[in-house]
Amino acid sequence: MSTILIVEDEPKLRRLLELDLSEEGHRVLAAPDAEQGLKILRAETVELVVTDLKLPGMDGLEFLQAVKRTNAALPVVVMTAYGTIETAVEAMKAGASDYVLKPFSLAEMKMVIQKELDVRRLREENRTLREALGHKYAHPNVVTRSAKMQEVMATIERIAPTNSTVLLGGESGVGKDLIAHVLHEKSRRASGPFIKINSTAIPENLLESELFGYEKGAFTGATATKPGKFELADKGTLFLDEIGDVPPATQVKLLRVLQEREFERLGGTRTLKVDVRLVAATNRDLRAALEEGTFREDLYYRLNVVPIDIPPLREHTEDIPDLVQLFIERFSRGSGKPVTAIRPEALQRLMEFHWPGNVRELENVIERACAMAKGSVLELEDIRLEPARPRPALESGALLPEGFTLEQWEDELIREALRRTAGNKSRAARMLGLSRNALRYRLSRMGIADEPEKES
Repeated sequence: MSTILIVEDEPKLRRLLELDLSEEGHRVLAAPDAEQGLKILRAETVELVVTDLKLPGMDGLEFLQAVKRTNAALPVVVMTAYGTIETAVEAMKAGASDYVLKPFSLAEMKMVIQKELDVRRLREENRTLREALGHKYAHPNVVTRSAKMQEVMATIERIAPTNSTVLLGGESGVGKDLIAHVLHEKSRRASGPFIKINSTAIPENLLESELFGYEKGAFTGATATKPGKFELADKGTLFLDEIGDVPPATQVKLLRVLQEREFERLGGTRTLKVDVRLVAATNRDLRAALEEGTFREDLYYRLNVVPIDIPPLREHTEDIPDLVQLFIERFSRGSGKPVTAIRPEALQRLMEFHWPGNVRELENVIERACAMAKGSVLELEDIRLEPARPRPALESGALLPEGFTLEQWEDELIREALRRTAGNKSRAARMLGLSRNALRYRLSRMGIADEPEKES
């Protein structure tokens, strides 16, 4: 049963519609003019409005506009005389859902009303499903309003219960460490440890001992046995960030752990068994590293069991308002300042920025804005953004950087696009303004294998 409001100044037609729609099982409210109709709308929950366009006092078009200002989603069917079709068209432009020309049959009116109620019901169902989907993939520190982030979280939901190795790709600052933590929390290993290690933050000669540990006396200064990250992560998850920078010698031991779940500490002879799920991350194009010979092919395929590409912020800007609110709440609590909101013009500036540093850069901008804010609302002047980095200057009017041929410079641009898109060739082609086939041709000329991939 739906509640329908009839606004019609002619008593006989109003009563006829009221009786006929009531027989269809609807709850019908009626008003002789727009003013009474607005009073009913303020007091009752209505699913659909049927109104004449020619009314005493406030006319039907003004009434329609008032209804839409109050509830833009409420469907309104207008009735108008046959000779005033232009008025009906004007009403449709103002937000009317449909119109019926007088004189009309009751069957025609019921058909139009049922169609609008069905459309409203479908929209409500879709909204409910979207809200349910957002709730299903909700996480306190991850914003997933956009379709791209919903896709990432849907993949996390599917693979979290498994033990499959995951390779997270994406530019610096997109939140790969946060996604790795979510994956751990949604897995069956959530009660176990989550150990994080960044291979670029540790000197190359110490990385192996950090990962696998060492025995007493293994090297100068090793005065006691120390377990490595793999041992500490037993029955849990090890997140290895910047996997592309792991040196070749350590890559060999990583491959063995992934294949056989065993290793020896540095300077040790005893084989240790571990049950660890590895989540690796990189902002480099590992395929390009394969071509350059800096990354082992067998290790790459062991890591690339479930690849997940985290999109850059500029590709899901619809998440920015929610991210901003999340950061405002976080930093206003931390700084003790009562910042609660952001001005629309300040938010618009954030929405239009290109965000080379992605979510991390946005977080830093909001942290600074909260620290410097004078009131409870972030103003436009509180938002400080880094200007776009200028291109390298070319000497003496030259079109190419010194030491580059045109072909070499083109190859460098293609490699840079692949790095920025974490090896996604479809996105790289769009970034370069090329068709997919044009990029495929250039990759073959450069000697880079172009395996089929799903278009993103």
